[in-house]
Amino acid sequence: MTMTQKKQFLESAGYRYSFERRLYINRLERKAFSVEFIDDSTEDRLREALDTPAPSSGNWDFKFNTAPSPSVKLQLEALLG
Repeated sequence: MTMTQKKQFLESAGYRYSFERRLYINRLERKAFSVEFIDDSTEDRLREALDTPAPSSGNWDFKFNTAPSPSVKLQLEALLG
């Protein structure tokens, strides 16, 4: 799956790209995927990440190649709502 196909796949699943943060974000699912994670993921890994249930209320599920630090995670959660 090419990066273009991956982007189309995410957009069809309700994700929108944030140029400022270089993330694909779905506010309803409370999930965010870094461009690097998407680029490095196989189709199966990406589908598995999308199929993971949405996190509990108030939390976000961030998919990065390297987990964000707690402070970065808090900043993103505050910005995303």
